[in-house]
Amino acid sequence: MRKTVYALIAVLCGIMLFASCNDSETYADQKKRERSAINKFIADSAITVISESKFFSQDTTTDVSKNEYVLFQSSGVYMQIIRKGSGQKLKDGETANVLVRFTEYNMLTDSLQLSNDILYYSSIVDKMTVKNTSGTFTASFISGRSLMENVYGSTSVPSGWLVPLTYINLCYPSEKTDEIAKVKIIVPSSQGQSYASQSVYPCLYTLTYQRGI
Repeated sequence: MRKTVYALIAVLCGIMLFASCNDSETYADQKKRERSAINKFIADSAITVISESKFFSQDTTTDVSKNEYVLFQSSGVYMQIIRKGSGQKLKDGETANVLVRFTEYNMLTDSLQLSNDILYYSSIVDKMTVKNTSGTFTASFISGRSLMENVYGSTSVPSGWLVPLTYINLCYPSEKTDEIAKVKIIVPSSQGQSYASQSVYPCLYTLTYQRGI
């Protein structure tokens, strides 16, 4: 519990400092700044942005050696698939528990904001229930089983986290050869967690997904 409180304090301090600088800004100004932060990160990181059509022509893969990210125009989410993972995709009509480890970077402050993928939080794996309805994914964190819920006060899963589920496989890693799916995504505020949405800032996530019980 104390660990969670410390994480919440760190996030809140960043948000309060951030918000104090934004009192005179309009929403349009904030969106413009967000867009600039994403573009700067893409340039500084030498990311190669590919279209959805190229992504599909490559059998829904991104070339990590070229630092490729696919841009989904409808959501504004950029995604790099590092590992597609073993197992199978979530089937139409299927509901499953999914375990996620993540690292969240605030792209405006260029800082690590939250993570359960470090030794300090190694005992916490965010657990969410996901349903596939004709290719549309909905999800919620299982109460009491999520660092995201503890810090941001909501069981709502950021929409950006659901984008990779169309393209990755989920498995129970039981064999040495099993691979857990891993992606990086750039998530604009409109697809992010509640604080990002309210304060209009983008986040970079590194995420792993696996089936849970």
